[in-house]
Amino acid sequence: MPRTLRVLIQILCLSLLARDGIAQDAEGCKDHSLVSRMPGFNITRCTLQDFGSHAFRTGKAGDVTVEGRYTEIMYGIKEGSKEPSRLQIQRNYENAIAKIGGTVVGRDDDGNVYLKVARDGKEIWVHLNAYITSQYSLVVVEKAAMAQDVVADAAALAGGIKAEGKIAVYGITFDTGKAELKPASEPTLLEIAKLLKAQPALKLYVVGHTDNIAPLELNLKLSQARAEAVVQALVARHGIAAARLKAHGVGPLCPVSSNDAEPGRARNRRVELAKQ
Repeated sequence: MPRTLRVLIQILCLSLLARDGIAQDAEGCKDHSLVSRMPGFNITRCTLQDFGSHAFRTGKAGDVTVEGRYTEIMYGIKEGSKEPSRLQIQRNYENAIAKIGGTVVGRDDDGNVYLKVARDGKEIWVHLNAYITSQYSLVVVEKAAMAQDVVADAAALAGGIKAEGKIAVYGITFDTGKAELKPASEPTLLEIAKLLKAQPALKLYVVGHTDNIAPLELNLKLSQARAEAVVQALVARHGIAAARLKAHGVGPLCPVSSNDAEPGRARNRRVELAKQ
């Protein structure tokens, strides 16, 4: 086939695709697998993150910040398409989520609807904003814990303790309200063990900290149990002498940030190593 003819065919195909609205979505964007789009709309932009967060309104309970796989999609109406009403957009998404077992958890007068659904063992949250009916947005967060990629190594731990007499450790994690170490904590425990083995004379207080969500007495007990779990893991799994470690729990009594929002609460939930 002559080159000129091939080019003409390609141009014709692209024109047909654009006319049908198939090629009009922003590059790299597509509908989320959970729900489709309203007829007559294309995607004008999108944001995809392996790990992000978003605040969802849940009525009397207030805002809930959900973390996990994050998708944001902005839809714009195609030229010549009939513009739907705000209620039409909202009901379409509410009904679609209801069909797969989801529910509305919040709404307001500015076109926002907040929904939640459990699917394939995951908790998925959806925020629809249809205030402007010719351009509505969708945020979907598939709730999940972040994979911890950065671990404080033994040298960094030693440097912090030498400089300030203590260091906060964030790679040690627990499920909410529990004191059992999660498997993702193991790399951090290994680095603490390396520190202790490199400095045989070093003795540490292992101090558990929490946010202030639960009552004080409960948080004090929880932080003590978590500190003891760290000590037990270092002794049983990494061969550190029990006499070198003392566990203490101070609950929410020593915050390093405000507990008014989730980012601050996350900083307050930590284990600290302090030199005896």
